[in-house]
Amino acid sequence: MSSQGRVFVYGGKGALGSTVVKFFKSKNYWVGSIDLTANEEADANVVVKPAESWTEQEVSIGTEVESLLGDNKLDAVLCVAGGWAGGNASSKTLVKNADLMWKQSVWTSVVASSLAAKHLKDGGLITLPGAQPALEGTPGMIGYGLAKAAVHQLVKSLAADKSGLPPNCSAIGILPVTLDTPMNRKWMPDADHSTWTPLEFIAQTFYNWSIGEGRPESGSLLQLITKEGKTELVSTA
Repeated sequence: MSSQGRVFVYGGKGALGSTVVKFFKSKNYWVGSIDLTANEEADANVVVKPAESWTEQEVSIGTEVESLLGDNKLDAVLCVAGGWAGGNASSKTLVKNADLMWKQSVWTSVVASSLAAKHLKDGGLITLPGAQPALEGTPGMIGYGLAKAAVHQLVKSLAADKSGLPPNCSAIGILPVTLDTPMNRKWMPDADHSTWTPLEFIAQTFYNWSIGEGRPESGSLLQLITKEGKTELVSTA
């Protein structure tokens, strides 16, 4: 049976990434995963070597993706890689945490953008993971806010003329507040979980956009606002 399409999920072994991989597989898509460890449910895996530099990762990941795809084009590159670390300007771990956030959010998003430029089909989609708090100052998590704000800027750059993406492609940023992941529930058991965004909602949204259904304008930064268990996409414009 032929697949409905092809996507790569960058961060495909994390909580959100695994949900996205599973969802697209259920829709009969060929799904590739890029992460520090393999996702057994994916059709193909590119395992990132954390000891490599940014440029080395770009080369090794790019080479493997090209080998896996051959002449096939992607419907979407869905980057959901990232992480969280706190710390204000007086924190002893300020630079250490900012460096980690840059690697987890900016390195991944830029490499994903390079892959999208090479392998997306005309009219394809790239999504990048921003964060709603990074629309303002984030004094208690400076490195996190810094990295996520950079991702927001990258979305805008990719959506601009002469960005290098194939014709009619869309670049969209999602800006969650808190995702409903097992790890967040572990560390914040007493929080109001009705305000946390379900991972399945994001997976369904990505799928809709990938087939052109309700796809926002390229360059959109969409806040994921969840209240009483219901999530809305709210543009920053």
